[in-house]
Amino acid sequence: MGILDLFVQSSSSVSLVGALVVLLLVYLVSFSSQEDRKEPPGPKPLPLLGNLLQLDLKRPYKSLLKLSKKYGSVFTVYLGPKKVVFLAGYKTVKEALVTCADEFGEKNSPRILIENYQGHGTLTSNGDSWKEMRRFALTNLRDFGMGKRASEDKIIEECDHLVEVLKKYKGEAFDTTQPVNYAVSNIICSIVYGSRFEYNDPEFTSLVDRTNRGIQLVGSPSVQVYNMFPWIGKWFANLREIQKIVSTNRKQNLQLFSRLKETLNPQMCRGLVDAFLIRKQNLEESGITNSHFHNENLMVTVQHLFAAGTDTTATTLRWALLLMAKYPKIQDQVQEELRRVIGGRQVQVEDRKNLPFTDAVIHETQRLASIVPMLTHKTSQDVTFQGHFIKKGTAVTPLLTSVLYDETEWENPHRFHPAHFLDKDGKFVKREAFMPFSAGRRACVGESLARMELFIFFTSLLQHFRFTPPPGGSEDELDLTPRVGHILNPSSRKLCAVPCI
Repeated sequence: MGILDLFVQSSSSVSLVGALVVLLLVYLVSFSSQEDRKEPPGPKPLPLLGNLLQLDLKRPYKSLLKLSKKYGSVFTVYLGPKKVVFLAGYKTVKEALVTCADEFGEKNSPRILIENYQGHGTLTSNGDSWKEMRRFALTNLRDFGMGKRASEDKIIEECDHLVEVLKKYKGEAFDTTQPVNYAVSNIICSIVYGSRFEYNDPEFTSLVDRTNRGIQLVGSPSVQVYNMFPWIGKWFANLREIQKIVSTNRKQNLQLFSRLKETLNPQMCRGLVDAFLIRKQNLEESGITNSHFHNENLMVTVQHLFAAGTDTTATTLRWALLLMAKYPKIQDQVQEELRRVIGGRQVQVEDRKNLPFTDAVIHETQRLASIVPMLTHKTSQDVTFQGHFIKKGTAVTPLLTSVLYDETEWENPHRFHPAHFLDKDGKFVKREAFMPFSAGRRACVGESLARMELFIFFTSLLQHFRFTPPPGGSEDELDLTPRVGHILNPSSRKLCAVPCI
């Protein structure tokens, strides 16, 4: 063998070793990359159906809570053909919504809402339109009284109207739904439209009733199936009813807008609609025609604020009254504290700090009722979250119920236990895992208004009435199972409001 042959052989061996080293490095990098891109675990899906057979579509959040016990706080479930990553537990949900707000901050609305609202408004939009409408809504909610004395006065006035309505029942059983909904709705109406309505005004009551019916239908099993398999939706009566509700509400709002526009005075802004119309007018006069202040954003923003400002607060208040009837000893403690601290005068927001037990009862109601069990988000970019790779555009659903029922955060998560919010001396304590309004950039815009409403309405009603089960019934017969829907309403609707002597 010559020197040249040795050189060639040696060179070939080096090349071969080099190639093997490169392949090994590529493999290791690839393996490492696969580990880094490990997607969230979950049950194996069936073709087309996904994991639907493992879910109770009437109460999907319960099925999902069970799956989180098996697969962890970040897991994947296929809703039909659609992949959804679910987040469970306080620490995980907070990390996603607050720490990683940019990555998880986009909205992923169900098909039914996308079709009806076309990406406008505040609840179902993303991008610049969402930023502009949210900023506008927040600014004007504050300008028209949210968190201020003006708003408190409106709520106190509405309490007087509601008390008079309940007195007419003379202690007999009645359905709490409509009177409570009308009272709460009037607060957002006074802010949005600039005036309240009478409870016997058919224009007002039909708008409230239709809106609440629509919210209930959005969470029905048939509409959930439509969101996953839209090609079979034409056979669903609930879908047609939702479309009719949206159409009728639009027509009614157009009439309200028209009347407000006819009497519009830029020097005397009556409510949020006026503020929007004035802003739109000013932009058009400046030659700006491509702004987000257009008629469709006005329509959808008002519909979103009206629905959110009515249904969630009214539902929570109805849960509070039901729980007082269910647990009379706790009702006794609330009324004793009110008599001792307030006496016969009207409760005001500043009294909250002197009513720790009452405040704890309201917070515990919000926690236990968990009226919005799930949120709908999506990732705005590729993200590695708690060791799991989640691709950009993936639907992500934080389970708020898992936060409010987190066994590592609450001593008695499945019981009505006001002591969750009290220290050993009976003073009110805040809890970080109390997150009924969500958190981060998508948190409820009307949180401070809702908190004020719940406190004043609840205390005012407990000053005037004792709430009990219907005649012949008992506390044990009051059902705490929520009704099926997007918002968890109480199943038990009838109570007695017995005037306090």
